Amino acid sequence: MIRAYNRSDKIEVIQLFKLNTPQYFDASEEKGFVHYLDHDIEDYFVFESNRQIIGSGGVNLSSKEKSACLSYGMIHPDFQGQGIGRELTHFRINHLRRIPHIEEIVVRTSQHVFKFYEKMGFKIDHIEKDYWAKDFDLYQMKI
Repeated sequence: MIRAYNRSDKIEVIQLFKLNTPQYFDASEEKGFVHYLDHDIEDYFVFESNRQIIGSGGVNLSSKEKSACLSYGMIHPDFQGQGIGRELTHFRINHLRRIPHIEEIVVRTSQHVFKFYEKMGFKIDHIEKDYWAKDFDLYQMKI
């Protein structure tokens, strides 16, 4: 089940982030994620199974009026490769497509995940070396 994030989910979602570190996130990014949860969320969702949060991801409207961004998508390592990430990503894309003025959807990811988004139809816009942290490059992609 995909549902809206609640503040009471914070500890479980931060644990999900930690479970994806260092494979998909650098430990130095955790502080930014906590700040995002406390101050920058516009729409954030959790994927819940048997009362356990096994995935999460958000969307944010860009400063450009016609653009939006997928934010902090992650899946519990025990559940990766089962289509949950694809389902959560489709959910977020469809959520954004219901907003009439959104013409472009962006994801800012790393070299560790960009192939997943390519399979979802995203195209690389640009790459910036060591953007997130050492050995965590920015892959900005658009659909």
